[in-house]
Amino acid sequence: MIKDFNYYAPTRVVFGRSSEEQLPQLLRQYGAHRVLVHYGGGSAMRSGLLDKVFKLLDEADISYVELGGVVPNPKLSMVYKGIDLCRREQVDFILAVGGGSVIDSSKAIGYGVGYDGDVWDFWEGKTVPQSCLPIGVVLTIHAAGSEMSNSCVITKDEGLLKRGINSDLCRCRFCIMNPERTYTLPPFQTAAGATDIMMHTMERYFSKYEDMTLTDAMAEALLRTVKDCAVEVLKNPEDYRNRAQIMWASSLAHNDLTECGLEKDFATHKLEHELSALYGVTHGAGLAALWGSWARYVMPRHQSRFVQFAVNVMGVTNDFAHPEATALRGIEAIEDFYRRIGMPTNIPELICRQATDEEISLMADKCSRGGTMNIGAMEVLTRKDMEAIYRMAN
Repeated sequence: MIKDFNYYAPTRVVFGRSSEEQLPQLLRQYGAHRVLVHYGGGSAMRSGLLDKVFKLLDEADISYVELGGVVPNPKLSMVYKGIDLCRREQVDFILAVGGGSVIDSSKAIGYGVGYDGDVWDFWEGKTVPQSCLPIGVVLTIHAAGSEMSNSCVITKDEGLLKRGINSDLCRCRFCIMNPERTYTLPPFQTAAGATDIMMHTMERYFSKYEDMTLTDAMAEALLRTVKDCAVEVLKNPEDYRNRAQIMWASSLAHNDLTECGLEKDFATHKLEHELSALYGVTHGAGLAALWGSWARYVMPRHQSRFVQFAVNVMGVTNDFAHPEATALRGIEAIEDFYRRIGMPTNIPELICRQATDEEISLMADKCSRGGTMNIGAMEVLTRKDMEAIYRMAN
């Protein structure tokens, strides 16, 4: 059965060498008069991109204020700073210069500027956003795909609560993508980014709806491409062709294209949010550490999907007489890939020790909102299931 769908992807993509030169024109086109330039400080500074952005804005006489310091797993405290700054300076457009963390922080600020209450209310489910300042992106990291998604994930400093919400209001007006700006990414960030890209597609691919052949074929091609290109850019960081493939895949993996006709699962993402909230680990690495355990836990009841993945994505020879063995070889094959690019495949490899029983119980409790919420779609997971997967990964 094919699931009905409504596909919406309004973000303008400006892709290629020197694409940032079009920034002033784009800002004017989307009505920007007073811009917040929001950034982290890592790759945007190392590549010289941030200085380039400021120079372009100055030359075009576009008024702006800046707010740097966004960290991975972006914090609510930074969002509050941004909201106050935007209100004080009468900002009417947010320009995110960075990757997923900067973009999500920008989205949260955009939600909060026009809201009278505590912006965290949205992530608590007390209300839903009614407005968002327009956002543009100059992308520096191929990973999160937030530049073309409707999602926004923020971590509340107090209690380390990591939550996500979805709304089309936060979809970016434009995204500038120059693969050359990713040359300075450290190998670990490159590998973690590739893992995150693949997982965004896998979270949609592993669906209870299995009849959307075209969507499956696009997803499988994306997964194979990222897998192959990641290995090449780790050998040669300035490989433009393969950097470009990964950068474009980052957006396609999370703009819902590979979800059309299917139903996304995202259980592994929600399980990982508690890992990165508790330990401060890189999101992509946390996904790699958990996926194999999630897969082994649910695979016996969804063998055909895992066999298709093993054969069409990981190149496993189909043992028609033993489908479970084929499925397991596919899971093992992607774990071998993770190891090849320097990603962990379990929690001890991720945090350099085993998680304690108390930590596992805490993560399962937070992920399930105290046992009141289930996760997953291909297979619905209760708090008991969540704890079992954490333990398998430990």
